[in-house]
Amino acid sequence: MRDDGTIIGRPPGYSVVIITLDAHAAGPCERVAARLINDFPGLSISVHAAAEWGEAPEKLERAQAAISQAGIVITSLLFLEEHITAILPALQARRDHCDAIIGMISDAQIVKTTRMGSLDMGAPSSGTMGFLKRLRGSSKPSTESGAKKMRLLRRLPRLLKFIPGKAQDLRAWFLTMQYWLASSDENVEAMIRFLLSRYASNAAWRGADVAAPKDYPETGLYHPDLKDRITIDPAKLPRPKGATGTVGILMMRSYVLSADTAHYDAVIRALEARGLAVIPAFASGLDARPAIDTFFSGTNGRKIDALLSLTGFSLVGGPAYNDNETAVKVLTALDVPYISAHPLEFQTIEQWEASAQGLGPIETTMLIA
Repeated sequence: MRDDGTIIGRPPGYSVVIITLDAHAAGPCERVAARLINDFPGLSISVHAAAEWGEAPEKLERAQAAISQAGIVITSLLFLEEHITAILPALQARRDHCDAIIGMISDAQIVKTTRMGSLDMGAPSSGTMGFLKRLRGSSKPSTESGAKKMRLLRRLPRLLKFIPGKAQDLRAWFLTMQYWLASSDENVEAMIRFLLSRYASNAAWRGADVAAPKDYPETGLYHPDLKDRITIDPAKLPRPKGATGTVGILMMRSYVLSADTAHYDAVIRALEARGLAVIPAFASGLDARPAIDTFFSGTNGRKIDALLSLTGFSLVGGPAYNDNETAVKVLTALDVPYISAHPLEFQTIEQWEASAQGLGPIETTMLIA
């Protein structure tokens, strides 16, 4: 994991501040910053990773300071109480003084800070939170419900487009989430352009045409040697001559789309150097079953000789919900050796090297417990 908090652009000016669990969004922001700054003079962008605040309190202070001056604040993937407690007062203090604040895919306290034009998710009389609760449905995730929610997320902005008034700001919130959940360079750039063109107080920036969210496969394959890096066709994956076996690799879709893949690439290269073929697969969310069902097993039997998970999370579920019983059934049916490797998801390499503990408290809580 890289360090966070680097300001891209030239402050003081107009700042977009992103607060999220880890720093993998920093890569797309860095790569698209030049184009954004060229079109929005004076713009700066900073990304702050909540997972680093416990080990480095000064990074929390930088995040709080950035929020206090932000024109637009985007918060995502904040579920842990220690992160919410640390940043919520700063969000609440800035809420009525910035152009927009967007809370998504987070604890309800964070989502309620959302204020985008006429959309106020913290208003007592607002029915938006009730609507979102109904939309969320069951608290227990499943492959089917996850797929349905993603289809609904893509459909809702198209439906809301034809409803005037406050619905347009709700549509903007759903579109922002759609950009974010497929956070490629193109989508991160379009997300920032979209929010600036709609909510920035600088009138010269308003009303620009912005590309719609770019769709990517929910379940697919990745390889660094592929022209477009992503495919859904296993036949397109390179295979070493005389391969002695095949290893299925599970990866996080968000890291593949944001091109934060150096650790994946190193594992793929190391396995191929040993004469092994690899099938590196991803699925959206934290349920690996779609990738396993699609690429590792089938009517003709299993297609791999070993399974290696690089996600760091449980096989079925995630940090908030682990379906151990279902995971056991999946692995029993697959019947191959299984290794769950834990990446440095929530600490830097330097922090890991300096620590005698290895995994940090957050990693122990979210990845092991």
